Amino acid sequence: MPTLRNGDDSPWVGEVQTRLKELGHFKGKPDNDFGSITENAVRAFQSKKMLVVNGQVDSATADALGLPHLIGKLAAATAESVALLFPGTRFENVTVNLPFVTAGLLKAGLKDKKMLLMAMGTIRAETAMFLPVSEGVSQFNTSAGGKPFDLYDKRKDLGNQGSPDGDRFKGRGYIQLTGRDNYSAIGKSLGLKTLLTDDPEKANDPGIAGSILAFFLKRVEKNVRVALEKNDLGAARKLVNGGSHGLNPFRTAFLRGEEIYADSLQLL
Repeated sequence: MPTLRNGDDSPWVGEVQTRLKELGHFKGKPDNDFGSITENAVRAFQSKKMLVVNGQVDSATADALGLPHLIGKLAAATAESVALLFPGTRFENVTVNLPFVTAGLLKAGLKDKKMLLMAMGTIRAETAMFLPVSEGVSQFNTSAGGKPFDLYDKRKDLGNQGSPDGDRFKGRGYIQLTGRDNYSAIGKSLGLKTLLTDDPEKANDPGIAGSILAFFLKRVEKNVRVALEKNDLGAARKLVNGGSHGLNPFRTAFLRGEEIYADSLQLL
């Protein structure tokens, strides 16, 4: 298990808080949120045990707390560990949606650590809160004083044919599927026939959204793996997104996952 530190939000933090409370160091109510109160409690415990006082739950501190399952890298993607990649996200979102994401990856044959982290980083960059969501109105999709998503209406590169295509085929899902052509082509590739063009909101169905995310990753898998071998996260992100939008949160989630998971991780 990687070091737990200020800013983390996971049931594992709650376990640490509960143990510290039992030992008289944590005065608050365990809430899974690693903030300053938890950090100070960890420091007090480390000082008493003559450990390195850094306010972080490293392997030595976890061992001293009697929490051996928090030691060492993980060979499985649990909701508790994935939550560490999405600070501020409700844990319920992770528990509900993670099975749909991993099911999509498994079906596409993307079972290893690198592709799991590509998926997690993409979700962190695209929707942040680990939910399939619809794109919001912004200056990039809506003209000043115009109808929502009117800038998308006649985007030929998206296959849109005019109003109301911009709004109808706005971004949705874990990866923000956008444009009539993408809804049509990917729907057919996934065996959904015309479902996504007939009812675009289906792209926010968690099962379908998980399959769409996996499809995008599978489509560029070979080149993504080449980029990752070179540790070029910018290139890997661009292969999925087409640009650098969301690169910082993508990078943050990916690198934290590198700390958390063993290279041997395989989705089951």
